[in-house]
Amino acid sequence: MRLTSFSDYALRMLMYAASAGDRLITIEEVARTFNVSKTHLNKVANTLTRSGYLKAIRGRSGGLALGRRPEMIRIGDVIRLTEPDFALVECFATGNQCVLTGCCKLSGMFGEALASFQSTLDRYTLADVALMPQDFLGGRFLPATPA
Repeated sequence: MRLTSFSDYALRMLMYAASAGDRLITIEEVARTFNVSKTHLNKVANTLTRSGYLKAIRGRSGGLALGRRPEMIRIGDVIRLTEPDFALVECFATGNQCVLTGCCKLSGMFGEALASFQSTLDRYTLADVALMPQDFLGGRFLPATPA
């Protein structure tokens, strides 16, 4: 199983926002830090903002900040939001055409594995995986804090 880059970027963006504390971050800053497309991160930020994980502040000195405390953001919830589906095998997908559906023992095994995967992610929050600002490329792209 492999998560989409959308989920990966969503987690990275949340981790980055958590490391910034009260400072607003920008999509451009996050794109530079992770060397990813600003256009793609706009979509990620839009999804996270609509779901309340980030809040957007408009205006000249605007940016993004966490919309909830890090300990209130469960990793499993973010993954469920950002993954298009968890169809590990055909019988999990809409439009299943597998001739073994109904007698196959793989679907039960994969269903159990998926439930375990999601249960594990639900035990962790953004606070558990938060980093320090200097952990992001040695702080190379973080703006200097005013004195």
